[in-house]
Amino acid sequence: MPKDASPPAVFEPARLGPLTLRNRILKAATFEGMTRGALAGDDLIEFHRRHAAGGVAMTTVAYCAVAPEGRTGRNQIWMRPEAVPGLRRLTDAVHAEGAAASAQIGHAGPVADPRSNRAPALAPSARFNPQAARLTRRATAADIERVIAAHATAAELAVEAGFDAVEIHLGHNYFASSFLSPRLNKRRDQYGGSLANRAKVALGAARAVRDAVGGRIAVLAKLNMDDGVPGGLWLDESLRVAQWLERDGSVDALELTAGSSLLNPMYLFRGDAPVTEFAAVFRQPVRLGVKLAGERFLRAYPYREAYLLDSARQFRAALKLPLILLGGVTRRSTMDLAMAEGFEFVAMARALLREPDLVNRIQADPATPSLCIHCNKCMPTIFTGTRCVLT
Repeated sequence: MPKDASPPAVFEPARLGPLTLRNRILKAATFEGMTRGALAGDDLIEFHRRHAAGGVAMTTVAYCAVAPEGRTGRNQIWMRPEAVPGLRRLTDAVHAEGAAASAQIGHAGPVADPRSNRAPALAPSARFNPQAARLTRRATAADIERVIAAHATAAELAVEAGFDAVEIHLGHNYFASSFLSPRLNKRRDQYGGSLANRAKVALGAARAVRDAVGGRIAVLAKLNMDDGVPGGLWLDESLRVAQWLERDGSVDALELTAGSSLLNPMYLFRGDAPVTEFAAVFRQPVRLGVKLAGERFLRAYPYREAYLLDSARQFRAALKLPLILLGGVTRRSTMDLAMAEGFEFVAMARALLREPDLVNRIQADPATPSLCIHCNKCMPTIFTGTRCVLT
């Protein structure tokens, strides 16, 4: 943005790749827990229709795995021809409300549940996953090539299903993100060691998707700025990966995120750590284990508005690529700050679970407060249908 130019207003239309969106507010991916049989049904469709009717420019369906073993649970959608009709109904419903629809695609890698999927979880290096009580399997070169190719197939199916965009999941220590992590990637082949080698999966997946869809839909990537764990990916290396993605021209925008679903999930969410509520959704003896050790895994971090902004500023200063600010965006003043800082879009998640119409109400009255109290008790509801427990 030129120095003398005014920042865009958050409710102005915006370009995102080939799309023109009605405003600059996106519904971030929050796993919905509404995909029985790994397919989109009425509950999932209504979930996203409500958010579209509530005023967001684009709503993101999470999570559409590119392969059956890449799911965090057996009922998650994986992209195959049988999934297209239900997803087409979803995109039609979203479009009827004037919004666009994005499919988050990716492979969960070491975060996948091998017991539920009845298939080994793939990782850069073999390691014990205490959540699944299983060893991950070291991905072979053939596995890696297959997963990268599967991203392209998933993107083509998203086009067929009527999606306006895909968001490639390169964060949270899922498959591509786990390769980026020095802590998780101990390989000594062409996919380990140097950052250039560790970035091959992320860059390869993004290039495969772009080659598959061309300019027919927008291509976004959700990229970890840092993993929030000692020895994990940190900002300096993540910024170089972002610069490589920009140079390659494979993505139209980056959504900047943080944290590890495998090692430190609350680093992304901030606010209260719902240990008791998580324990309640499991059977014994897992329930007891969560009660005893949950506070070490679900470490609480204080909540504040725009809590990822300090890190995201470093990316904004180094990149021309459109950037999406995520994390603690619940007020009009925060949205305006993001625009003033040079971010093209903002993404909201938890606040919209409590108030799907929050965006419309903020547009009507900029002083409208969010009712979200950042208790994070919505997080354990992913097993029974994601929702705010306070409504």
